[in-house]
Amino acid sequence: MRKRAKYQKLRAKLQAKGTKSAKRRLKKLSGRENRWMTDVNHRLSKTLVQKFGSNTLFVLEDLTGVSFERTDLPKALRNQKKSWAFYQLAQFLTYKARLNNSEVIEVSAQYTSQRCPKCGTIKKSNRNHDLHEYHCSNCDYRSNDDRLGAMNIQLLGTQYISGQEQPKFELTTNA
Repeated sequence: MRKRAKYQKLRAKLQAKGTKSAKRRLKKLSGRENRWMTDVNHRLSKTLVQKFGSNTLFVLEDLTGVSFERTDLPKALRNQKKSWAFYQLAQFLTYKARLNNSEVIEVSAQYTSQRCPKCGTIKKSNRNHDLHEYHCSNCDYRSNDDRLGAMNIQLLGTQYISGQEQPKFELTTNA
């Protein structure tokens, strides 16, 4: 991620100049940064497929329409989150997994960080964004919110293997 910050700093400096040569360097820099990102995604997808072997189900969050534009984060972290090529990584992982007799599915990210894996309670207030902590008010289960999300995504993958075509969590209301 340091390399990403370096590119951004240089880009800002060149954009501020606005000269013809600065624009030419910006174009060159853009190509270099895109090639670097593509290389990172290729290496990451290759490593995942090699590590987990054939007949593996890779479960990813469907990030379509998800915005990483958060004004409550520091500028450097905002840019880091919004500039990662998630779609490209998913595409690379999908084609490499298929070559290795594995499968990639995308599941809805809805409620994955709000659902207790122990009792199934879905409650937004159980998650503390600032501390990255989840505490279930129903059964007292505690965990890191990212870990909790990963556990719930794994559960959705298990539901898919069990025959549910589009597994997702739904908020139920007691009427």
